[in-house]
Amino acid sequence: MNKKKIGKQKGRLVDSEALLEVQKLMSDMPLRKDMLIEALHLIQDEFHYLSAKHLVALAHEMKLSHAEVFEVATFYHHFDVIKENDVPPPPLTVRICNSLTCEMYGAKDLTESLKHVLGEGVRIQPVPCVGRCQNAPVAVVGKNPLDLATIESVQNAVNKKEVCPDIPEYVGFSQYRGTGGYNLFQECNSGKRTAESVIDELKKSGLRGRGGAGFPAGMKWDFCRKAP
Repeated sequence: MNKKKIGKQKGRLVDSEALLEVQKLMSDMPLRKDMLIEALHLIQDEFHYLSAKHLVALAHEMKLSHAEVFEVATFYHHFDVIKENDVPPPPLTVRICNSLTCEMYGAKDLTESLKHVLGEGVRIQPVPCVGRCQNAPVAVVGKNPLDLATIESVQNAVNKKEVCPDIPEYVGFSQYRGTGGYNLFQECNSGKRTAESVIDELKKSGLRGRGGAGFPAGMKWDFCRKAP
């Protein structure tokens, strides 16, 4: 009877040091598949990039395949995947939105100018739409979005190391619940509300779709409800 020869394990092996670092970062996080992006953010924030050894360690810790972790990490432009022989990016990245609106308001010229002004210590990276078209052009210094960005405003933020956004005051969960938030949702779950009354509330709210036509959402729900 022939015995099958056992060869060396293929693919990347788990680095013990990287595994300890990943375990430390994820000590307060559940090891669920749906938390993968959150885990990637933790590693990116800690090391400013995602090394191959950390991604392999993360896959091991979350019991996912290497392909699953690398696939997600390489899909989003905010994650910097650095393989074994790659050079890590500088600690600070300035991302310039290159959407149509930002391009119309000078994003391309801003990008080229910043490459000369900021020098090699800062990476300038054109990126897809960052969702702030009303304030074009937009630059994101680290995590700090700068509306109506100029060479001066970006340079000033870089020099002052203003890499995190100022979070404005907002209505928290407890405050929202205290003013009646989610009451309608609870009434729906408990059976106190009929479908017709919910649709009526939606019509009164004036909520509209955001697909371009701005069609009233309440009417859409009403059409669906009455359809055979």
